[in-house]
Amino acid sequence: MILTCWKDFGTDSEYYTQMLFEKQLEDRFEALYLEEGKEIPSYIWTERYVIIVKTNTRMINDVSFIKYPRNPSSIFF
Repeated sequence: MILTCWKDFGTDSEYYTQMLFEKQLEDRFEALYLEEGKEIPSYIWTERYVIIVKTNTRMINDVSFIKYPRNPSSIFF
């Protein structure tokens, strides 16, 4: 399900609010994709990026964010 309003989520080491997420990525939130039965989103859209949320579970439950530009012409070489 795609949500256009933020839904807080957490891991063993961090709790993500919209304010913390936007500050960490330096971009504004637009939407997120939350699979049924899961607490952590799979994808998050911001103004400039599509972020894939990769879950890492070894000793603790954690996530990492992989950013892809929404507009390739915005990449400066």
